[in-house]
Amino acid sequence: MEEDSSLITIRKEKLREIREELQINPFPYRYDVTHYSAEIFANFDEYSASQQTVSVAGRIMTVRIMGKASFCTIQDRDGKIQLYVAEKNIGETGYRLFKKLDIGDIIGARGTVRKTQMGEMTVFITELTLLSKNIRPLPVVKEKDGELFDAFADKELRYRNRHVDLIVTPGVKETFIKRISIIRHIRKILDDKNFYDVETPILQPVYGGAAAFPFTSHHRSLDIRLYLRISLEPYLKRLIVGGFDRVYEIGKCFRNEGIDRTHNPEFTMLELYQAYADFTDMMTLTEEIIEKTAAAITGSARITYNEMEIDLTPPWRRLKVTDALIEYAGLDVMRTSDRDLEAELKKRGVHIKGDFIRGLAIDELFKLMVEDKLIQPIFITHHPAETTPLCKPDYDDERFLQRFELFINGTEIANAYSESNDPVLQRKTLYEQSLRRPVDEDAPPMDENFVQAIEAGMPPAGGLGIGIDRLVMLLTGETSIRDVLLFPTMRPQD
Repeated sequence: MEEDSSLITIRKEKLREIREELQINPFPYRYDVTHYSAEIFANFDEYSASQQTVSVAGRIMTVRIMGKASFCTIQDRDGKIQLYVAEKNIGETGYRLFKKLDIGDIIGARGTVRKTQMGEMTVFITELTLLSKNIRPLPVVKEKDGELFDAFADKELRYRNRHVDLIVTPGVKETFIKRISIIRHIRKILDDKNFYDVETPILQPVYGGAAAFPFTSHHRSLDIRLYLRISLEPYLKRLIVGGFDRVYEIGKCFRNEGIDRTHNPEFTMLELYQAYADFTDMMTLTEEIIEKTAAAITGSARITYNEMEIDLTPPWRRLKVTDALIEYAGLDVMRTSDRDLEAELKKRGVHIKGDFIRGLAIDELFKLMVEDKLIQPIFITHHPAETTPLCKPDYDDERFLQRFELFINGTEIANAYSESNDPVLQRKTLYEQSLRRPVDEDAPPMDENFVQAIEAGMPPAGGLGIGIDRLVMLLTGETSIRDVLLFPTMRPQD
């Protein structure tokens, strides 16, 4: 900290000298940028032959002072480019300014492009403008044999200082550009299918649509408690009732839960609902969304994740929950008593909150014994009826649901239902779920307004939710959700 303070003091003194001695404003209002590094490299021969004047701007990343002629590298929107800075070209005052600059300063420069004696494409500048003086030094990341050596290689520090991480850590910005592109491609697929992109309330008087503990707030003027939404479902379904046959939203949800490799309290979901469809239609749509997006981002439906090839080419395998337990865990739950199921859970240190419920026990055993083995894309279908009150029972066996979860690389990526639209059954299942609140704090309360919306008449519909953050992890090769969130939730520093 003392070293940092000393460097800041030195840079503040340089700032004073630039203002008072050189009479230069170190924070001008604007600058005309005409070219970026990628464009210059792509058109270098043309620009060099025609002596094209370019105006570039970016952050200084390296400096080599050599008498009256020096080099520096700036990082702009697209990448890095070298500048040749000579006193004879920019004048004495300009060169004095250059020698007071530091790594991290943002500058503008005009000049022409040509190669140095070493063959490097360079802008030979004739005009230098200081655009922002850095007074807090950036970490200088050193790399050897593919490993980073610097205090800033600490991921906790990087997450807390993402602005610096984006500047100095190779590949970080590219990951988030891919995230933006992934969301853009998903929107286009859905827009082309005549889905409406809508917005629903984040602050809600009653939360629901999932089993999760909410964040709470208070509205002073209305003097009411409000909750940050835990899912997008309740209001999107109201729109289906209201005559919007195809709707989707890509938005933030909030769950007051723990943090791990695939969970952050604030996360991004895609949820969509299509009238007159069911969960099999949602399978086809899910395959199309993920395959097309993967091909657009990676160039192929075959991706490599953790040195394992994953083939996203449809159709994907479909397997019932009960059959998956037999295949991957050797457990036939249809022939296993409640007592033995409970014993299996106890062996793994898990118990059902409140009274023992067979369907919830089967679901827990699937999570414990099967999920991490599902590497290639697979739709796990027909979950026990007790796992969700918002889904239609299966035609053939009402103990199970017309529901699927999509797993890839051992992680749940998507969840979909044939949506419940029987108002009498919907009221019953949501009410029964609310009765579990004394023993299960994740059980949401009864949402009377939502049930009344269903009572107005909802067409049959298929619903789909895709975890955007997890999909981005898959398509960028990142292994932690924090690496695909610009600003992940962190414990405050002292």
